[in-house]
Amino acid sequence: MREDIRGGEAAARRLAEGAALSDVVDAGDPGAWLGLDAGIRSWLYWLPLPPAEVAALRYPDALPESRLALALCHTDGRIREAALGSAARCPGLCPLVVVRTADWVAPVRERAREVLRAVLGDVDTAVGLAPLILTGGRRGRGVFAVDLLDEVLRRAPRERLAPMFTSADRGVRRFAYRLAVDEGDFSPAELARAAARDPDPVVQDLCAEAALAAVREGGAEGDVLDALLGARGPRVRSAGVTALRRAGQGERAEGFLADRAGVVRACARYVVRQVGGDPAAWYRDRCARPDDPALSPGAVAGLAECGERADAELLWPLAGHPDARVRARAVAGLRTLDVTDVRRLRALLDDPAPGVVREATLALLPFARSLDTERLTERLGGEWPRYARVAAFRLLDACGGLVRLRAAVSLLDDPDVRLREWAAASVRGWQATADVPRGSAEVVELLARGRQLAW
Repeated sequence: MREDIRGGEAAARRLAEGAALSDVVDAGDPGAWLGLDAGIRSWLYWLPLPPAEVAALRYPDALPESRLALALCHTDGRIREAALGSAARCPGLCPLVVVRTADWVAPVRERAREVLRAVLGDVDTAVGLAPLILTGGRRGRGVFAVDLLDEVLRRAPRERLAPMFTSADRGVRRFAYRLAVDEGDFSPAELARAAARDPDPVVQDLCAEAALAAVREGGAEGDVLDALLGARGPRVRSAGVTALRRAGQGERAEGFLADRAGVVRACARYVVRQVGGDPAAWYRDRCARPDDPALSPGAVAGLAECGERADAELLWPLAGHPDARVRARAVAGLRTLDVTDVRRLRALLDDPAPGVVREATLALLPFARSLDTERLTERLGGEWPRYARVAAFRLLDACGGLVRLRAAVSLLDDPDVRLREWAAASVRGWQATADVPRGSAEVVELLARGRQLAW
């Protein structure tokens, strides 16, 4: 908000100098209007207008739009209230009328609400003001404008609301889809396509649930399920998969056992079990062919999610699969099954794929003190790729004591900014452990150098 006020102060100064309102504020940005309101008040507090200027603001009917904007945000409530009488004739000031509907002075607030009710009689104006109204609705006394917007848009034809369904503002899209669901404006298939298309999880859940509810009440089932199952968002796909059993198509869930998303795989396993299938056997059959180039990473992950420790015998060979994604999922699966072979995992730190190295590092963290710290320290050198340096430092940092301090200090001049910051934080938080010799000259030297570079 402090940045908004500073921007609003600059805009206020330019308005006072005669600049047009459209040149100093982004009309489509709700934050710009809220910032302008706060900024004008702040600017007028520190650099008040001359008495003659204030006197002119008391007669808003004679003022141009830019001066009315100053009046609508003035520190004097009587000036703000007087300016509202002329604001209706300037469409560009409608956003400031919205702001005034939540004014802390009751007479100003009531007058602004009268003006806004008249302004929102035009549906296009209501649609255009929706982002600001909904943003302001999260503030105190902002609910009036939201309720009025709801009242106006419920009476409007759906085609007039089309811009709201594709708005860049997710709050506007959520509001629009809630209205559409409440009013029954979309068919089940349209709702399913909206769920599949929109990137916002709230809209996805809202539309998917509404589509499936309509199907249960006798809607067209096929188009709805196909749209949900083909969605990019895992939440939407999982809703479609779960609905397969109720639709009598549970056998289709098997096709999602190897989905890239864990939540979809979990739903698929549930449905497959309900129709008499065995997901674990399905996964074991796929993972028993370690040289199969078509093996899906999702199948490997699925085996770990529902398998047993004995299934590690199927996962170890997959740590050498030609697909790096499969190798990474195999290593992650071993960790899920709580199966650790330090020697074999340590060799995977040399894997050329960052994802595999990351998973091997996570599996080795509990055993960091048993690793060769000298070899790990060598990997902190700038000739090693970033992912290798990160892995080495994570393991050395987990060792604690003098090993951790040496590693952190050595990375304080690393070329990667985030690694330097991580190392500096490690130095600042370092505490001696029982195995660190008291009064160690090396510790004193490392801390001195670390403090010089980290602070």
